[in-house]
Amino acid sequence: MTATVEPSAAAEHEIGKARVRKEDEHLITGRTKWTDNLVLPGMLHAALLRSPMAHARITNIDTAEARSMPGVVAVYTGADLAEEQGSLPNAWQITPDMKAPAAPSLAVDTVQFSGEAVAMVIARTAAEARDASEAIDVDYEELPVVLDLAAAAQDGADLVHPDLGTNVSAVWVFDSAEAGTGTDVADEIRNAEVVVERTFRQQRLIPAFMEPRSVVVDPTAAQITMWSATQVPHIVRLMLAMTLGIPEHKIRVIAPDVGGGFGGKLQVTPEEVLTLLAARRLGKPVKYTETRSESMQAAHHGRDQIQKLTIAARRDGTVTAMKAELLADMGAYLRLVTSGVPILGAFMYNGIYKFPAYHFACTNVFTNKVPTDAYRGAGRPEATFAIERMMDELATELSMDPLELREKNWIKHEEFPFDTVCGLTYDSGNYEAATAKAKELFDYDGLRREQAQRRERGDTVQLGIGVSTFTEMCGIAPSRMLGALSYGAGGWEHAAIRMLPTGKVEVVTGTSPHGQGHETAWSQIVADRLGVPFEDVEVLHGDTQTAPRGLDTYGSRSLVVGAVAVIKAAEKVVEKARPIAAHLMEAAEDDLEFTEGKFTVKGTEKAVGITDVALAVFAAHDMPEGVEPNLDSEATFDPESFSFPHGTHLCAAEVDTETGFVKIRKYVCVDDVGTVVNPLIVEGQVHGGLAQGIAQALYEDAVYDESGTLLSGSLAEYLVPAAPDLPHFDTDRTETPALSNPLGAKGVGEAGTIASTPAVVNSVLDALRPLGVRDVEMPCSPMRVWKAIQSAQGGAQ
Repeated sequence: MTATVEPSAAAEHEIGKARVRKEDEHLITGRTKWTDNLVLPGMLHAALLRSPMAHARITNIDTAEARSMPGVVAVYTGADLAEEQGSLPNAWQITPDMKAPAAPSLAVDTVQFSGEAVAMVIARTAAEARDASEAIDVDYEELPVVLDLAAAAQDGADLVHPDLGTNVSAVWVFDSAEAGTGTDVADEIRNAEVVVERTFRQQRLIPAFMEPRSVVVDPTAAQITMWSATQVPHIVRLMLAMTLGIPEHKIRVIAPDVGGGFGGKLQVTPEEVLTLLAARRLGKPVKYTETRSESMQAAHHGRDQIQKLTIAARRDGTVTAMKAELLADMGAYLRLVTSGVPILGAFMYNGIYKFPAYHFACTNVFTNKVPTDAYRGAGRPEATFAIERMMDELATELSMDPLELREKNWIKHEEFPFDTVCGLTYDSGNYEAATAKAKELFDYDGLRREQAQRRERGDTVQLGIGVSTFTEMCGIAPSRMLGALSYGAGGWEHAAIRMLPTGKVEVVTGTSPHGQGHETAWSQIVADRLGVPFEDVEVLHGDTQTAPRGLDTYGSRSLVVGAVAVIKAAEKVVEKARPIAAHLMEAAEDDLEFTEGKFTVKGTEKAVGITDVALAVFAAHDMPEGVEPNLDSEATFDPESFSFPHGTHLCAAEVDTETGFVKIRKYVCVDDVGTVVNPLIVEGQVHGGLAQGIAQALYEDAVYDESGTLLSGSLAEYLVPAAPDLPHFDTDRTETPALSNPLGAKGVGEAGTIASTPAVVNSVLDALRPLGVRDVEMPCSPMRVWKAIQSAQGGAQ
């Protein structure tokens, strides 16, 4: 049959338009589906009893009283599930000799951190399950508690896992001379005119996502269905199959609306394993939802490193070498990517600079604390903090303006693409443009004058100016590079596009959003590529049955990898439609052009819309010989390289020298994230990232007491900033498109977090250096700042 629908009207270009997010209406109005909202027929509820001890042998568990309590259906201990539960997966063996202890979901013989689960209760209501869990009596035999990271790394230290014979999990080293990417660090340091050494502490952080983790498992059909508040439904499905021995095709994992993750839900959790095992044993749906305190006590933490850093330079400010020696706290176990998080930062300690020599060594160490793993930025914030703090320290040593020192050493825009000392190729960038715009917005020279005036007057409130000029690697990651780093999976992403008979479009993406706005951005991209209205695109995600292939969302990879897979699938749709459109118009394929959703015969006004082709394919009355009646297409994209967003962040902080209170007076950032699909989404990502980076600098800290109990185990003690605690942000952008993907995008999900922490800390120290203060350990709380001032001036603390 011939098309009877009028050709589609030309679609307005969507990429670059500040569209309000499609997702917001149902999220803001509460018409959404969180995992904890699910109620299934006959559903039971799980509660976990967690160890109050950081390191102890379990000598007895008495569950009799719990089993007799109202509503209780079952009680399980680690011994009950020992044959089934397996060991939680670690996907990153960073060295051949890496030590990785067995990690049970429910402790069997010993507990290794305070908060580890030791028993599970299944009851008819959540309240009954919690009440019964508190009736379980556990006898513990205390074991030595290993908490101090530096001490744990030493020979002869008490051991977290005695069977391993050491607390050191792995030592990973990169050396530019050995890799052939640069000169010898030892030689450069020995011959340097200036050498600066510093040791910094990256404190332990808690992701503190808005929605606590939750999981529901329904085992009542042939295929087990799990709903989970996770960033990684595809990875959860695969790892559950491999860990529990369940055929993968018999597991379906759904991530419904997920209220934030920040890496904290990039995990295969004990709770997912245990809920599935309980549901399968009982033959009924089971739900587990953690409390906020459980989330902070037992979900993985982030950061927690000691960084010993050396930078070498000539007197004119030319940097000649960078050396980084890290101790990284793994916590008690290796979770999914725990071991590799510090390694992700290894390639970023050179930042935007042209260092001739570089050496990096990381020692991963076990302690009796909650396991660490990915947290927004995952290794790159630590690297950026290190190099940006060290550039300020070097500038102080040389009595140079910190921006002048940076400009002397950074890669100039005409030098791209640039091969770094770490072996990466930065494809594009313009650090000069971003910095110039940031200085103008910030009034850098004016604030420097004000700073000098305050110092001359001896004001009690001093002004500090902090700089952070950064880059990061996004689009985790090219599969071959991940393979070279011994990661257990690839870095590709998958997408499919389904053309419906009415001209509407369904996009199936392997990425799994948890607040990023994929439904909106993907709709904009497809609207442009297919020439259909934005409103006619539906994006489907987060379900391993609907989207069977995918590697999910983390590492700022969704747009630069996932959206490119969408683009490639759209291109295939157009190419499949081309012979059909030519047939409908009785024209040669080579004579057709496709623009704005229409195929047009060159030199004529004869046209047919792609939506008309979709209807013709549905009827299939008049198809070209040998052409299948199907426009649906799918594509997998594996990037050739990372992408490298960059930017300049400037912070002006007022520091009260009498109280230690820090107030951010002005914050300006100019980021270059390549092609911007939706400016509103970019702004939201930057603002959220800034909040988390500033929070590390000034507020957040996971604190343990000497027995290994988490003291900051609720939001009353763990200081997550609220809106009144944060300044107004002046944000802007420059745009140098990435060359590593056809969209030209670079990633924006982590930029604000990565860049802001050193900018704020540098501003605090810049205010205090005239008083003799050389460092303030994060977070720069009023008490820590005040103590640093007192110590520098020889006062009582």
